[in-house]
Amino acid sequence: MKFSSQGHGQSLVFLHGWGLNAGIWQPVAQRLSQHFHVVTVDLPGFGNSVDCTVNNYDLKKVCSLVAEVIEQPSVIIGWSMGGLIATELALSYPEKVTALVTVASSPMFVERDQWHGIKANVLASFHRQLSDDVAKTIDGFLKIQAMGSPQLKHDIKQIRDLVMKQPMATRDTLDQSLNLLSDCDLRQQLVNIQQPFLRLYGKNDSLVPRRAIADIAKLAPQSQQHVFEQASHAPFISDFDNFCQTLITWLGANTSGNSA
Repeated sequence: MKFSSQGHGQSLVFLHGWGLNAGIWQPVAQRLSQHFHVVTVDLPGFGNSVDCTVNNYDLKKVCSLVAEVIEQPSVIIGWSMGGLIATELALSYPEKVTALVTVASSPMFVERDQWHGIKANVLASFHRQLSDDVAKTIDGFLKIQAMGSPQLKHDIKQIRDLVMKQPMATRDTLDQSLNLLSDCDLRQQLVNIQQPFLRLYGKNDSLVPRRAIADIAKLAPQSQQHVFEQASHAPFISDFDNFCQTLITWLGANTSGNSA
């Protein structure tokens, strides 16, 4: 697996979401590397880790691979699907995780029974689209990241510019990792997280709906949360300055690392 690092101090490890790569974190990494040692990871099969394939894209397998590149105890920051992986890392590799931050993520992404999430037919449509045109599917997914943002076109362009610099995942990796999003359910395990735990959301997120935030809070009463009012599924793009300062302030108050 490939990763890059910059800066010095407390270690922060950033994990990207489905269909994208570590390039999405570039602006945040540049800003936070003034205060921290920032590591951005390309998950197996994505970006510069495109050749690191995983048979049966399973949460445990992916976490074991990510754990191998965490060289020192770190704050793990996971966005969207990366939040699922970050959560599992905090549970299964607590010695490597000093604090957990999830960004626009959910312990279960799919809508089921009384749980608010992505409708199953939406995920099914992505599976179908992948079989027809991978590039078109990813481009459509990039647009969803910015839906609800007050500067929609700007955000879409920035996201596209950041992630398209790296290799695109294969259809097989995208299809299998989409199953991870469909199948994972970590709801009952959130209460077992012992590290400082921050949950960050965009108020206008179309993939993690607002109604899910209160439900997640009940499952993780030990955690803290912040909702960015002018943000969508990618608050670090929609509300960059506020996102960075919120994260820096929380880290300063809840971990032993450096802060600004």
